[in-house]
Amino acid sequence: MTLLLDALSIDARDPVALAGFWAGLLGREVADDPGGGVVLAPVDHTGFAVRFVPGGEPGAGPNVMHPDLTSTSLDDQRHLVDRALALGARHLDVGQRGDEGHVVLADPEGNELCVLEPGNRFLAGCGLLGALAGDGSRAAGRFWSAALGWPLVWDQDEETAVQSPLGGPKITWGGPPVRPGPGRSRWHLDLVPSPGSDQRAEVERLVDLGATHVDAGPRVGRVVLADPDGHALCVLEAP
Repeated sequence: MTLLLDALSIDARDPVALAGFWAGLLGREVADDPGGGVVLAPVDHTGFAVRFVPGGEPGAGPNVMHPDLTSTSLDDQRHLVDRALALGARHLDVGQRGDEGHVVLADPEGNELCVLEPGNRFLAGCGLLGALAGDGSRAAGRFWSAALGWPLVWDQDEETAVQSPLGGPKITWGGPPVRPGPGRSRWHLDLVPSPGSDQRAEVERLVDLGATHVDAGPRVGRVVLADPDGHALCVLEAP
């Protein structure tokens, strides 16, 4: 039994407008989502969809994860930053010194993203969307490795990362200190049972791995859980 990463799901005040920003930045097409909202389909078999649904709340604090975008040269990095700004992003001060090499931005609804400098060996070959990075303990990294059946590609000094055996973006956890999980955050991962499994069995497996149930009210077709750090995830019904 295992789960497939169906989508990065983003709560948005204006799902269509925010999807348009990310479509322009990532070079993806926008489509209607059967479950409501809009979705950006993955560009190939190594990636995952990005889903935008109504419900974004301003002032909710930093997200527990953010995308790291890769660049191939300094010119490419500048062009990517300029494209993001032209689409509605803004520069964001998160206490950086200014000499790190990466550029921190916020999308039109305040969600953080980083445009990395060229030469990042850790994300080499991962594509434009190199990683989903953020807070998380080693226990969370190991939980997600077991949940998705993805190998740990980094496990050192309390920092962990997983990646699909097919390649594509990595998901990384930076180790302590870890902010307390907010339950259901603006960004979370939607998982779907793989062929031959079902939602109930997968929910039970995740609980055995250390997940907990989250009281998120009625959710048709989905179960809301929290990982060992308290960060939300959803298990959808099998297609």
